[in-house]
Amino acid sequence: MSGTAVRVDTTSPVPPYEQIRAQLATLISSGRLAEGERLPTVRQLAADLGLAAGTVARAYRELEAASLIRTRRGAGTRVAPPPPGARRGETAALADGTRDYVAWAAALGFGEDDVLEAVRRAFRERDA
Repeated sequence: MSGTAVRVDTTSPVPPYEQIRAQLATLISSGRLAEGERLPTVRQLAADLGLAAGTVARAYRELEAASLIRTRRGAGTRVAPPPPGARRGETAALADGTRDYVAWAAALGFGEDDVLEAVRRAFRERDA
């Protein structure tokens, strides 16, 4: 990961695995991590961040499920090519922003209904 740093804020209400997942997804969707670029091993990134390997492994699993990275024995974990016709950057950015917003709202004590109503209200105001 050529000098690109992932950081974890232990005081954040967002779980560490989600912080890692969101940061890597943003780096991939923005092109700062290019297709084929090798990511650190789970153990290495966990050691670098002072976290349990399971935390990093969960972030990697979620990135793999989103088809953003691919792990192969002997080749390591690399940024995956985008699926044909995918809007990877836009979709990943929307998912990242949504997760951040939900985590922020939940930390303030708002529930799902409150968040959904706030989003609907924002769309109505935008369209007015």
